[in-house]
Amino acid sequence: MIDIALKEWAVVCDLLLEGRLALLLRKGGIHESGGPGVFRLEHDRFLLFPSWAHQKPDMLKPPYRERVEIKDEPAEITFHGYCAASRIWQVPGRAAFDRLDDLHCWSKPHIDMRFHYKPDRPLYLLAVRAYRLTTPRTVPYHSAFAGCVSWVPLDAKQAADETGATPTMSDEAFKEVLHRVEAAFQP
Repeated sequence: MIDIALKEWAVVCDLLLEGRLALLLRKGGIHESGGPGVFRLEHDRFLLFPSWAHQKPDMLKPPYRERVEIKDEPAEITFHGYCAASRIWQVPGRAAFDRLDDLHCWSKPHIDMRFHYKPDRPLYLLAVRAYRLTTPRTVPYHSAFAGCVSWVPLDAKQAADETGATPTMSDEAFKEVLHRVEAAFQP
């Protein structure tokens, strides 16, 4: 059973679960355990918690913009899958990140914003392998889920069973993503 979830834009969760994305960006939320603005990879397996807060179509490349729904958090959250973290890198700079343009969904203005927001703090790139749950898990939205946090702890009634989950990206495709990031981030 997986009893921790990572909040991420709903459209990004969808792309991960479609096997079209294997990278996540993190800089740190307001209420992180590492301190304000610090993201720490505390869990290497986590459910994908779809969030509609802060999603804006112009933060994504044009092919993905129509997929953005602007709405309040729903009365229920459905976990359709989970991720296993494979690697985390501190992004060495914009030029290195731009070499990965075909591997992510974010617009150039959004990437600029991520780099310029609190520039003294690093930007992290996570390689994650997404898995689709055999049986999605729906739970009532709880006030404890609210806020600008990355990690959402779940109780035993909210946890999801990962038994039989299937990877959304082939082994070869995922290895290629890892290889591309390693090559792009070489000094």
